[in-house]
Amino acid sequence: MSLDEDARWLEWVTKQFESIAGDDKEIDLDEFKTALKVKESFFAERFFALFDSDGSSSISLDELLKALDLLIHGSETDKLKFLFQVYDVDGSGSIDPDELRTVLKSCLRESAISLPEEKLDDLTLALFESADKDNSGSITFEELKAELETFPEVMENLTISAANWLKPPDVDQKKRQTPRYLTRAYWHNNSRKLLFLCMYACLSLLLFIGAMLQHSHGGAWYMVAKGCGQCLNFNCTFIMVLMLRRCLTWLRATWVVRVLPLDQNILLHQIVGYAILCYTLVHTTAHIFNFGTHTHTQHSEYSLWEYLLTTRPGIGWVKGTASVTGVVLQVVICLMVLCSSTFVRRSGHFEVFYWSHLSYVWVWSLLMVHCANFWKWFVVPGLVFLLEKIVGIAVSRMGGLYIVEVNLLPSKVTHLVIKRPQFFHFKPGDYVYINIPVIAKYEWHPFTISSAPEQSDTLWLHVRSMGQWTNRLYEYFRQPESQTVSPKRLATSLRNRRQLLKAQSSAKFGENHRFCNIKCYVDGPYGTPTRQIFASEHAVLIGAGIGITPFASILQSIMYRYRRRKQNCPNCNYSWCENIKDSDMKLRKVDFIWINRDQKSFEWFVSLLTKLEMDQADEEPEGRFLEMHMYMTSALSKNDMKAIGLQMALDLLAKKEKRDSITGLRTRTQPGRPEWGKVFQKVSEEKKGKVHVFYCGSPALAKVIKAQCEHFGFNFYKENF
Repeated sequence: MSLDEDARWLEWVTKQFESIAGDDKEIDLDEFKTALKVKESFFAERFFALFDSDGSSSISLDELLKALDLLIHGSETDKLKFLFQVYDVDGSGSIDPDELRTVLKSCLRESAISLPEEKLDDLTLALFESADKDNSGSITFEELKAELETFPEVMENLTISAANWLKPPDVDQKKRQTPRYLTRAYWHNNSRKLLFLCMYACLSLLLFIGAMLQHSHGGAWYMVAKGCGQCLNFNCTFIMVLMLRRCLTWLRATWVVRVLPLDQNILLHQIVGYAILCYTLVHTTAHIFNFGTHTHTQHSEYSLWEYLLTTRPGIGWVKGTASVTGVVLQVVICLMVLCSSTFVRRSGHFEVFYWSHLSYVWVWSLLMVHCANFWKWFVVPGLVFLLEKIVGIAVSRMGGLYIVEVNLLPSKVTHLVIKRPQFFHFKPGDYVYINIPVIAKYEWHPFTISSAPEQSDTLWLHVRSMGQWTNRLYEYFRQPESQTVSPKRLATSLRNRRQLLKAQSSAKFGENHRFCNIKCYVDGPYGTPTRQIFASEHAVLIGAGIGITPFASILQSIMYRYRRRKQNCPNCNYSWCENIKDSDMKLRKVDFIWINRDQKSFEWFVSLLTKLEMDQADEEPEGRFLEMHMYMTSALSKNDMKAIGLQMALDLLAKKEKRDSITGLRTRTQPGRPEWGKVFQKVSEEKKGKVHVFYCGSPALAKVIKAQCEHFGFNFYKENF
């Protein structure tokens, strides 16, 4: 740090101390625990004891500044001595196995990792035997230092990362940077979308100007109203075209996907929706001012409210209903936009979005009555839309689909196994709409297919409980058999009663596993951006939490194709995969990154990932075709003093057992969040061909990853439906 930075840091720490300390101007143990934000009191007590140099059971500002100066400005040796003192619980000058076990147990709790006692013993012995060079039965400071030097990445920035109040303000964030939307990389990577939006804007402008000129005799407000009305004719039809899922799925298999941004149809649908809202507001406002002008300057026999809320003025081609239908349309469109907002859909109220969005039928019907020319815009796309709906209903009702097996997984994830009909064909990463009458008779919800197309007998869906319908689904299969048959459901109809009783009688329950025979309907499949993966040369798949589901299907399909290419030597057991590019799969390398909050979330697909690792038991001449990278965000990073011993022990035991202690996979689970700059730099250096990044997860993380992709010139695709 420079002198200026030191002065700022000192001022910052002093202010933080004053906000934490009580009237006595000292910090006691409880205040220290609160400020340090640690989960395990062991580390708070050890840090407190070392900070409290005079043994007064409280920390003064001078004591705090002295300790912080060591942790932030001190040398590596100073920091290592502090770490050694944390581990040396009894102050004997050496660390024995029991002390090390106590520390590692606290490390596990701090990182929210649960391991059996036997595994904790193995971790302790692995680290202790590696560090105890002279086999003396204890670890000295020099031995600990030598052991840590074998982990250079740990020594780069050794600190207490959870103590935010120990950190000086970050001045780097205040530096002005070029906005992402003005960078050359952004315009290059989003060229199709930007070109399409420019064409859309130009067409809207032409329609607006054309309609204004055509009605120039009616005055300025009338011209504006007619211009917006013409744009609404176009947009209220175009928004439907963007949701012709079957047509878009078919177009994704043609050359059109290289010209038009088909993979961003949801984003474009949202943009057009907001444009419709703006046009309607301006259209309505212009008409109000136009009516106001009529009532004041031309001495009209009708008042403003009569123009707006009655049919007396006779405005409109259907019995003068233009104004009344316009007001109703304004209200309905505003409600639709409000109910489709992110905070509604992501806050567990998907049903509000679902049912309010069905009012599009009323919008189109009212538009037919409101505007004499709307039918000319609507007739062709409307017929295609109607045909899609008819085909969807026919396909969903064709044949009997049944949920034959259910697994309840950690974090309230429901794994549905559906008997797959012979006519059902899909691509990896596709999604379907599913309706389960015993859960909700009229509701359809979209979920990604998590099984591979090559798996011919069943169809897998993994459903995370995040809203009302998904929670009802989970609770339905979680409750005991005797409580599942609800009198209210049985009273609906005799047919439902027989169907439900049949389902219950054929159900066999386990604690989290169940065989059953429950009727369901499936509409789809529909394509997603991940269909582009097999046209890529180097694919990076990033899943956050349940966002792994599309990649579960893709990874299985990739490995099916990988096995078909695998060659075996007839004279020995050596096997390899021929690096052949063909129309079926151009992939040369796949990196799979899975980010989870906690340990249990990895249990969703750990068996699948284990099979994928077994398929690649042999090293390939050009390196592994599929590399997996696991990250657990609740675990503290290797640079954190509260986790360094645990992470070293996990590394050592993983090398010894060739298996990760957290997931059981050969791939070592990394603590914390990925450093995307370093991750993509490594991908770029591999030079396996054009890199395509596919992501499924939270929108916030999508923005971060997309920005990094633009920096490195990678193509970015986000799973969205």
